Amino acid sequence: MFREMRRRNQALSESECVRLLTEEKRGVLSVLGDEDYPYGMPLNHWYDPADGHLYFHGGKAGHRVDAVKKHDKVSYCVYDEGTRPEGEWALNVRCVIVFGRLRPVEDHVRAMEICRKLCYKFTSDEEYIADEILRHGGGTMVYELVPEHMTGKRVKES
Repeated sequence: MFREMRRRNQALSESECVRLLTEEKRGVLSVLGDEDYPYGMPLNHWYDPADGHLYFHGGKAGHRVDAVKKHDKVSYCVYDEGTRPEGEWALNVRCVIVFGRLRPVEDHVRAMEICRKLCYKFTSDEEYIADEILRHGGGTMVYELVPEHMTGKRVKES
């Protein structure tokens, strides 16, 4: 069902893909939006190594919420800052694309624990995290991306 990578020599191993998903904080989630137009939005994420799923948070209403209710198939692209070999202008970038289905996390306690873990990617300030969850937890939707296919590669911008 999913296409094979044309340039297999640029492929990242599964462990390299997981490392990128774990280390990077942000990516672009793409859904099938209004009138079947693609809708991509930058998001931060948390990758759970225990289940191999990605988690996102956001509001309980909006374009993304409506799109996912109609069609749960999504893709999520994560890429690093890249490196520039000395004397070259082009960046070498590593990227991962995850295809799968997005579903809401219905258990509020679990959703708030996921939010806490996502916060740890940005800060270890327990007081701040607790306050954010207390103030905004009730209005927060947490989504779980269950991967069906993942591919990663190294890209040279030239």
